[in-house]
Amino acid sequence: MAYKINDDCISCGACEAECPTSAISEGDGIYVINPDTCTECGSCADVCPVGAPQAE
Repeated sequence: MAYKINDDCISCGACEAECPTSAISEGDGIYVINPDTCTECGSCADVCPVGAPQAE
C-alpha cells in the first residue's frame, strides 16, 4: 500500500524533495502522495520532522 500524509503535516516540503518518483505534491494545506506513483520506499517518512507520511 502507498504512503499517505496525515493531518500532522506542517507543509515544510521536506518529503517532496526526497521522493524519487515525484509522487508528492503540495495540496490544500498539507502535502499529498499520489498512490499510483508511490513505490513505498519510505524516503518521505525518513525526512519528515513530524512523522506525517504513514504506510497505509
